[in-house]
Amino acid sequence: MEYDLSMSRSGFAHFTMQKLCLIAGTLLCATLFVQHANSQIRNPQDGPKPSLVELPAFVHSNAPDDQTPPESNPVIPRGTILPVRLNSNLSSAKCRKDQVVTGRIMQDVPLSTGVKIKEGSKVLGHILEVTPATVGAPARISLQFDKLVSSHQTFSITTNLRAIAGFMRIMEAQTPTMGPGESDVYRWLTTVQVGGDVVYGEGGPVTTGDNANQVVGNKVNGGVLGQVRAKEGTKCRGAIDGNDSPQALWVFSSDACGTYGLEHISIAHAGRTDPTGVIVLVSARGGLSLPSGTGMLLRVNASSHN
Repeated sequence: MEYDLSMSRSGFAHFTMQKLCLIAGTLLCATLFVQHANSQIRNPQDGPKPSLVELPAFVHSNAPDDQTPPESNPVIPRGTILPVRLNSNLSSAKCRKDQVVTGRIMQDVPLSTGVKIKEGSKVLGHILEVTPATVGAPARISLQFDKLVSSHQTFSITTNLRAIAGFMRIMEAQTPTMGPGESDVYRWLTTVQVGGDVVYGEGGPVTTGDNANQVVGNKVNGGVLGQVRAKEGTKCRGAIDGNDSPQALWVFSSDACGTYGLEHISIAHAGRTDPTGVIVLVSARGGLSLPSGTGMLLRVNASSHN
């Protein structure tokens, strides 16, 4: 009986030892397999993971504004519309040659390259010549806008003037045609653009003033996106150089052309032809004055990254 008990204990111990050895061996094999798999993943022949393409600095992104921009930023396509508000008064009685003129981009400007110029970017220009009103000679101001500053980048631009509107016309275009009712949401109410296009509230369609079935754009945050249309009887053109992307029109109609709400002021030279980029405004009566808040649609003739 003692012999059987001792044999039973010895067999149990032997069986336990075999189990432990089997478990230890399994763990060792698993460890070696994981190390081998990791070495295969880190194999330099597989190459590093591709990094994300860096966005140009004038894209409305979450990157900080002081981040160094890449050198491969695209230029602004010819025909791009820049909706601009003047930052200061211009007067034929007070302005001087070489005086700096600045304006603010009033709506994100999408480009055909897939990026956009941020709202709040700045356009810079200067006065070329001022002619005060005299007997027999109208007041004139010649100026040009030749720089765009966006996200700490500066672009050289050549622009022409498509349309210009006084401050009051700008305000009227942002005011609903009918007062809001008790349950109306203000931004959903109908407004009329400078030039006559009708905007059917935030996110709604934009139609021509004389045909409610002719949709020419859409209302977006900060303004309107639509394709520029030629205006019959004027030199204002539609899309040029194949740039038929929707343009940032702010408060202007898709065919807005010339002056609006600026008594006695006309565009003597828009800058589209020689001298390219030179804008000449003339007053038919008395002095020429453009108040701060005057709105403009500038169109890019050419651009380059400084």
